[in-house]
Order: sequence, then structure tokens, then C-alpha cells
Amino acid sequence: MKILVINGPNINFLGIREKEIYGQMSYEELCSYIKKQAENLNIEVEILHSNVEGEIINIIQNNYDKVDGIIINPGAYTHYSYAIYDCIKSINKPVIEVHLTNIYARDEFRQKSVTAPACVGVISGFKEIGYKLALMALKDIGGNTND
Repeated sequence: MKILVINGPNINFLGIREKEIYGQMSYEELCSYIKKQAENLNIEVEILHSNVEGEIINIIQNNYDKVDGIIINPGAYTHYSYAIYDCIKSINKPVIEVHLTNIYARDEFRQKSVTAPACVGVISGFKEIGYKLALMALKDIGGNTND
């Protein structure tokens, strides 16, 4: 099984930005954690990052047919990117949205995800463990969705 992990804007600033919200873990440490969890689950994982909406769409379009599922943390695009929503809807692969923080306990504008309805599920508020849970879920559903 191969899973693509896509991280959106500002996630590369983990350990730098708002440590009281996002914690001390650096982006490199997050990627190492994800790789270790994937290895423990016997999953091949590729992790990509972009701060640019169009690049995230290109990543999905250029890779969806090479993977069994996608984990995406769209960052701020979660709240307004209908383009990413449309892209996720256009592929026939399970996508799980992950957020390090509980978006429902944050600013009002962060409590709405426009991308979530295109995904098979959302994991929010468990910091890096959310990626592990998403890997486990994708392994369990085996690249199949029951829309």
C-alpha cells in the first residue's frame, strides 16, 4: 500500500510558529514521525508540502493514480479552497483530512472546512497522532470508499 501525505501552507513552520498552539515539534520531526508510523504499518509513504494552492492541486492530479489513498492537511485552504475540494472530488481515491489542532475549538473562521465533504473522514485535534490514525484508517479501508 502506498499513501501520499500532502501538507499545506505554513505547516513547514512547525516548531517556529505559534508553539503554544502547534507545539514544539518541527516539520522535519513530523515527517520522521509519519514515516516511522507508516513503516510500522507496512505502508509506503511519500510526504509533500506546498504553501501554494495550485501546487497542491497539481500534486493531487499528478499522483492520485500512483497511490492507494491520500492524507491531506490543507492548512488555511481548509476554510475556503473550493478548488482543492473540486480536485479531491474528481479523483476516485480515499482522502482523509488531518488537522494538528481541533479546528472546532479555534477561531470561528477555522471551524468550517469546505474541503472535508470531499474526504472520507476528518481527524482533528490530536497533533501528530492524527497522521497515524489516518494511516491506520486508510490501511483498514484498503483504498476503497463507500461514498
